Amino acid sequence: MSIDPRVALQSLTTALEEHLIAASARRGEGDPTVEAAFFAVADAFEVYDDSLYEAYGEVTPLEVIDDVEEVDEDEEGVEEDEDLEIVDD
Repeated sequence: MSIDPRVALQSLTTALEEHLIAASARRGEGDPTVEAAFFAVADAFEVYDDSLYEAYGEVTPLEVIDDVEEVDEDEEGVEEDEDLEIVDD
């Protein structure tokens, strides 16, 4: 069963808006509302990306990062932009 990419996009947009609301009302480090909203965005994005691929054979240039690693002392000089990855097909 495939999902219409437009419906998946609307769900992603809603998840992003809810994340913004949760982040702006954050009640400290590790706020469970922000964490739940974070994972909702990740899930909605994956559904959107999958539906886009199924419908049109296209994907976004974005990727959900599963593991957040601590920055090693050797990597302190690395710019944050290097964490971004462009996926070419």
